Amino acid sequence: MIKHTDHFHGSDLEMIEKVYGIRKEDIVSFSANVNPLGISPKLKETLSGRIDAIMSYPDREYTSLRRQIAEYVHTEPENIIVGNGSTELISLFIQIKHPKKALIIGPTYSEYEREISLGGGQTRYYRLEEENNFLLDIGKLEAKLTSDVDMLVLCNPNNPTSSAITRSDMRRILDICKQKGIFVMVDETYVEFAEDVRKITSAPLTGYYNNIIILRGISKFFAAPGLRLGYAICGNADLLKEINQRKNPWTINSLAAIAGEIMFTDEDYIRETRTLIAAERTRICGLLNTCKHVKYYEPTANFILVKILREDITSMDLFEAAIKKGMMIRDCSTFPFLDNKFIRFCFMTPELNDALLKVLLDLLNR
Repeated sequence: MIKHTDHFHGSDLEMIEKVYGIRKEDIVSFSANVNPLGISPKLKETLSGRIDAIMSYPDREYTSLRRQIAEYVHTEPENIIVGNGSTELISLFIQIKHPKKALIIGPTYSEYEREISLGGGQTRYYRLEEENNFLLDIGKLEAKLTSDVDMLVLCNPNNPTSSAITRSDMRRILDICKQKGIFVMVDETYVEFAEDVRKITSAPLTGYYNNIIILRGISKFFAAPGLRLGYAICGNADLLKEINQRKNPWTINSLAAIAGEIMFTDEDYIRETRTLIAAERTRICGLLNTCKHVKYYEPTANFILVKILREDITSMDLFEAAIKKGMMIRDCSTFPFLDNKFIRFCFMTPELNDALLKVLLDLLNR
């Protein structure tokens, strides 16, 4: 098991407030990877008039919500299951599949390893190579998918590298795993931020493969982590039936269910988000190219992984320089296979991005 040391998560604003004496309300989190537009005006306007919904139980089957999600991801409602955030679904799925040995593509989010370990399973990592810009080598991955592995876990686009696996490559991975009896769990939390979602998402593959489950949520793209709404896409009817049988009823409250139905149809908000992120992603990469003291890795999602090339500056140095100006980035030294030369930050509005880059580049170029 890889040891994950303590760190400041994007939601740890209370801890930051205590350690640095900065009011959490005054901190701009470039670490949380949340849509800078905030929740959509359409959602705010509609939800405020639906407060009476909390007087009734939500539909136990969440029929309307599942139908709306199915339209959004272009699948059938019976292929959708909803939960109290994607974390509930990750936990349920791992409890049911109960992998004895899982291969995790890393560096990545630590929750996968934690859930597998809680269930008594062993984890092993396939290491994305820095020399290959953290891009997946399918041939090398196949060599790691040995007969004792029964689950493959990956995040696509990956956090923190922001690298992605195309759908055509995912098909190759699924074919390999199907031959070896390996189930694949794909976390697509950040896929909606990709410039071409169709090229990255594996959602259409759930209609052809029964050894894949895709997990998503509304915390990042729709900027609503407090609603705790996640969903899974899967074409394996037996697996979905078992998840539903084990799942507690009414884990999504009435307002979250209504919000889900609204946000997935807000095409203006979705388009505006993608336009902003695409423009800032291109612009920030261009600005980072002007600094000889950093290297960035081509981002697919709404955040970027950056390596510090100056020997006398660490990720904590940049973290502290930013936090003292009320901006929080992610020190990536706590991720498996990364060290104190890596930082990650998400793309916000142009004004906020300029403010952060000024702080970082001023220190790096000093």
